[in-house]
Amino acid sequence: MSRWRTRTAEPAGVPATVTWGLLGAWLVHDAEELVMIPGWSSRARPRLERNLPWVPGRVWDGLDVSPRRNATAIALMGVLMAAASADGARTGGRSGFYQAALVGFGLHSATHVAQSAVTRGYTPGVATAPLVVAPFSLWAWRRLRRAGVAGTRPPVGPALALLPAALAGVHGLAALVDRSRWRRAQA
Repeated sequence: MSRWRTRTAEPAGVPATVTWGLLGAWLVHDAEELVMIPGWSSRARPRLERNLPWVPGRVWDGLDVSPRRNATAIALMGVLMAAASADGARTGGRSGFYQAALVGFGLHSATHVAQSAVTRGYTPGVATAPLVVAPFSLWAWRRLRRAGVAGTRPPVGPALALLPAALAGVHGLAALVDRSRWRRAQA
């Protein structure tokens, strides 16, 4: 029993809100995306094409995904965030995977703000990025540092590698799932 308690107990000063809070903050943020992404690209496309005339039309075509594919990609990312949060809880925040996911999540907020600045308007996720994502990520990182389980410098390199790989992976997998559903419907 003591072995089990040692593996699952968090060190003093690192509450579950720091580790599992990553999943909670992600849920709030991605709820906005789940609701707002379907139909957004078709409504915003005229403005986007006007403001960014150099972007090829196939890029705008690629943004228009079905609500089912969007929900699948979000669910797959949820599995990844739950795994990172669980690993963070298991290790008391020491997990490199958890720390990279936390930093990547925080950096992700900047992409939402930048997208809205470049497109000169609302983009899905921009409302919760500065209100939930960035503040939670900064707070959690400070708590990890204060508890002595994180270094003074966040793992930006691993986070920058994990973020695009995770996004490409979940969207690629969602496209495969969507394609297989289409094929089954055609049979």
